[in-house]
Amino acid sequence: MAQDNKQVWIETGYLIFSKEGPKGLKVEVIARNVKKSKSSFYHHFAELEIFTGLLLEHHLVRSKTIAEEEKKCRNIDPELINVLVASKTDLLFNRQLRVHRTDPNFKKCLQKSDEIVSQGFISVLIKDLRLENNPKLAASLFDLALDNFYLQVTEETLNVEWLSAYFTNLKKTVSQFNVTQ
Repeated sequence: MAQDNKQVWIETGYLIFSKEGPKGLKVEVIARNVKKSKSSFYHHFAELEIFTGLLLEHHLVRSKTIAEEEKKCRNIDPELINVLVASKTDLLFNRQLRVHRTDPNFKKCLQKSDEIVSQGFISVLIKDLRLENNPKLAASLFDLALDNFYLQVTEETLNVEWLSAYFTNLKKTVSQFNVTQ
């Protein structure tokens, strides 16, 4: 039972962080959202820094789950897009890590998360963008697209329509590059 209560706190904090970043992680706010007292928070976590560390660990677990789903995808649209939409909170959490990467713990978690999801994502890019002969280009494209993606994505835009347009544009860019080669 105590573990279940702890998980509710972590999931709630994860959602708050994904929307507001570290500034949203206030014990009073988290407690209000969990419908528990502040003392209940301290009973489970002792301090906010420990809680934040658990959120980062939770994110890495979520990243592994997403990577497994990405590996199953045969195409960007609709399969990968559906995985990304289903992982909206996780992507927004990752965006917050990227925005606040001056914090060494956030930077380290971001790097690990990107490393975890990159392999599956790149394999879908290779298949769908027909880059079998140039996996290095696919990896470079992933790195560029990742930064560009997180500059543009918001809670409102992270949906099937926006992602479909985003990846259509990415495909056009790659096809133009291939024509000039």
